[in-house]
Amino acid sequence: MTPTRRALATTLALTAALATAPTTAQAAGTPQHPWYFDTLRVEEMWEHATGEGITVAVIDTGVDATLPELQGQVLEGIDLTEGAESGHVDTAGHGTHMAALIAGTGEGNGIRGLAPGAKILPVRVINSIDISINSVSHWVEGIQYAIDSGADIISISVTREDIIGAAGPLSEMAEEAARQNVLFFASAGNKGEGANTAQPPASLDGVVGVGAVRSDGERSSYSTSGAHVAIAAPGNDVPSHCDGLDGPLCLMESGGTSAAAALASASAALIWSQNPDWTKNQVLRVMLNTADRADDQRRDDFTGYGIVRPDRVIVDGEGDPGDPDSPPIFRDWEAGLVPPATPEPTPEATPDDSAEPAPGPEAEAAATSDDGSPLPWILGGTAAVVLVAVTGWLLLRRRAD
Repeated sequence: MTPTRRALATTLALTAALATAPTTAQAAGTPQHPWYFDTLRVEEMWEHATGEGITVAVIDTGVDATLPELQGQVLEGIDLTEGAESGHVDTAGHGTHMAALIAGTGEGNGIRGLAPGAKILPVRVINSIDISINSVSHWVEGIQYAIDSGADIISISVTREDIIGAAGPLSEMAEEAARQNVLFFASAGNKGEGANTAQPPASLDGVVGVGAVRSDGERSSYSTSGAHVAIAAPGNDVPSHCDGLDGPLCLMESGGTSAAAALASASAALIWSQNPDWTKNQVLRVMLNTADRADDQRRDDFTGYGIVRPDRVIVDGEGDPGDPDSPPIFRDWEAGLVPPATPEPTPEATPDDSAEPAPGPEAEAAATSDDGSPLPWILGGTAAVVLVAVTGWLLLRRRAD
C-alpha cells in the first residue's frame, strides 16, 4: 500500500481501531497480559497507535476468522493449497495463532495482539508446518498475492530446509516486495545456537530475519543464529490457545521464532500506523536504531541489531527515519535490483537541433530565466542569424550617427 493510500486508510480506521484496543488493566504475566506488554509499554502505545490502516499478510496455514479475538480483523485472503477451500480455514492452528499475536483484540478472553488495529490478510500455502514443501510455487504465488493485494507487511513464521533449492523464485518475490514498498519479516528458525544453516525465506536478501528472546532479554536457546538474523522479538511465554483453537488460553513456554516474527511484524505495524507517510526503509531503520541491546555492539548473530522496542518510537519519539529511499540494510542488494526498487528520475530529453523543430513562443519566453541568470551565449539556427543581423544594423547606424 502506498503512503497516500495508507494515510487515507488511517483516517478512516482510527476511531474504530482505538475502540478495539483493550483498555482495562490486566494482571501481568498472564495469557492476556504477557510479560512483553509491560516491557514494551503496550497499553501506553495504544494511546497513540494500534496498527490502524496497516495490512499484515500472514503466509502460513490459514487463519480461522471465527475466533472471537479475530472477528472483524481478517480480510478474505486466499487458499493456495491442494483442494483449496478458503484462507479462513486453518486445521493446524499455526497461522491463526500468529495472526492473533499480531492483531487479536482480546474479545471473548482471547489473545490480545500487539497491533489490534491492524488487518490480517490470510494466505494459506500449507496445511501443516510439519509437512514437506511439495511445490514452492504456492509460496511464490502467495507472496505475489500479498503484494498485489496491497499488504504493507509480509509475515512468514515458517522456515524450511526443503525449500533451499527454490531460493531463486523466492528471491524474486523478495525483490518484488522491495520494489513495492512492502516490509518482509520471517522467522530465523528453531535449530539453536551454532545452527547457521541458511533457511529461506529468512536467509534471503531483502527479508528481515527475526530471532527469539526470553523475558530476561537473553536469546532463546532454540533460536537459530547466523548472519541472517537482523532483529529479535519475544518468543517465550507467549499467549496461545491450549488444546486446539477452541481451547482456553495459556502461556506457551516456547513460541519459537514463529511468535517472534509475528511480534516483530506487529511492532512494524504500530510504527507505520503512527507514521503513515514513511517508507518501509524508514520503518525498518527506526526499528533497528531503537532496538534494545545489552551491550555496545552494533549487531551479533543471535539477536541481530537488538530486541524490538516500538514503544521508544511511538511513546518517546526516538529514532531517525532517515532517507526514505535508502534501506538501512540490504543496501547493495537493493541498489542492484533491475528494475530498481527506487527508480531513478527519468532524465529530460536533450533536444536534437537537427531533428527538433525551431523553438516556439513558450521556449523563447523561458529563455529569459526567472533568476536573472545570463542566457547561453551559443545560439543555434535562425536565432543566431537574426542576432548577427541586428548587431550589424546597430553598428552601421551608430557609424552613420
